[in-house]
Amino acid sequence: MSEQKQTLADLKTATTAAAPKAEPKRDKQGRSYATGKRKNAVARVWIKPGKGKITVNDRTFEGYFVRPVLRMVINQPFTVTARANEFDVICTVSGGGMSGQAGAVRHGISKALTYYEPSLRPALKAAGFLTRDPRVVERKKYGRKKARRSFQFSKR
Repeated sequence: MSEQKQTLADLKTATTAAAPKAEPKRDKQGRSYATGKRKNAVARVWIKPGKGKITVNDRTFEGYFVRPVLRMVINQPFTVTARANEFDVICTVSGGGMSGQAGAVRHGISKALTYYEPSLRPALKAAGFLTRDPRVVERKKYGRKKARRSFQFSKR
């Protein structure tokens, strides 16, 4: 059994095999699917080429997310990648509150965009949209009033 010894100069000149290109993941209808999560909210998101129509739980985007800030959060992946009004989004969201649901939809749209068009991944990754926000509510502990709050102390 012979061992190969390589110097740093040999390693620098050696050609490295390039990583394989990521292939788009699309179904038979040309859609990409991803699951987005934030807090206790879970969003199932399908994107396909279209005119920018967003449907959430069989309702219009504006009718479901009434606050403008939440609408802005959901549109962030499209503005970062310069793909505004190019994709139709259909999503179902459950659990959590409105802010958590908007974050889950944003996470799902970002993941689905990377599956549809893998070249968009660096821009979305740099913006932090592909990272799942791990913050969740801390559970209540035994012998406490809430997660950390204790009962009021009384000397007498």
